[in-house]
Amino acid sequence: MTSDLITPTLADEERPAKTPEDLKAKKEAFERNKLSKRLHREVGQAIADFNMIEDGDKVMVCMSGGKDSYAMLDILMNLQRRAPIKFEIVAVNLDQKQPGFPEHVLPEYLTQVGVPFRIEEQDTYSVVKRVVPEGKTTCSLCSRLRRGILYRVATELGCTKIALGHHRDDILQTLFMNMFFGSKLKGMPPKLVTDNGEHVVIRPMAYCREQDLARYAQHREFPIIPCNLCGSQEGLQRQQMREMINDWDTRFPGRVDNMFTALSSIVPSHLMDRALYPFTTIQATGKPVAGGDIAFDEDEGCGSPTEGLPAETSVPLSVISIRKAV
Repeated sequence: MTSDLITPTLADEERPAKTPEDLKAKKEAFERNKLSKRLHREVGQAIADFNMIEDGDKVMVCMSGGKDSYAMLDILMNLQRRAPIKFEIVAVNLDQKQPGFPEHVLPEYLTQVGVPFRIEEQDTYSVVKRVVPEGKTTCSLCSRLRRGILYRVATELGCTKIALGHHRDDILQTLFMNMFFGSKLKGMPPKLVTDNGEHVVIRPMAYCREQDLARYAQHREFPIIPCNLCGSQEGLQRQQMREMINDWDTRFPGRVDNMFTALSSIVPSHLMDRALYPFTTIQATGKPVAGGDIAFDEDEGCGSPTEGLPAETSVPLSVISIRKAV
């Protein structure tokens, strides 16, 4: 009989101890992978929930050179490769002729990643600086000019969808801006038809947090181009909203998540818009109404009917039943 030779392996020998640097690198790689999976999942879910991209679509991805648009293009290209449907992507950047704008950065990056692209050159910077008084916010006019040009380019390219890089924080900030400064309960929808009815605009990153996108951009080492026209102005209303929401997120974990979820859980009968609910014609029917009024109870979310009361306290069964029903 012959015995097989057993070759010693590293498992049989003493393995070299991992250094703190090795452990740190492994942890960072794990976190990067987890972050990437989360963002891809959130974008995919938003696309599915709102039917943003359909088979045969040609999606114009608007590139500003900021972290959000880079992340949107990167994630959409990854999803495109494994999606069960076929769709095209074309990246479009509007060169607004801002002084010092590095014109070579985006064309070099887009060529490197292999995506079709178009650089549209329009001197909107001079128009904005000439029309808007010094010290006033330029965002509104700049946005209108940029929007009109991009809509025209989308038509010229035959694009069926226009993808913008707005994220969850942008949506919440817009909601509060409209409430505080516009007296409207109006947000930023993940999908909409433009005013002229010619284009469908989508926001694939509607479910993504800004801080996650910032980390993703850092990991991916995108060549970020700062905006010196509108993004750096101090005292903007949007910056005030950003600071307020970030403060809430820090001091009250979960509050911002709840606010965002509330945008998808609207109860028109408990607001005051007469165009959305027939307040003037409603009548008692004598039948229970799901989600009906609880005007005679304490505020919702204040706990169960007996919470905080002594154990021997008696509460009528009918009251408990009513509260449970609503």
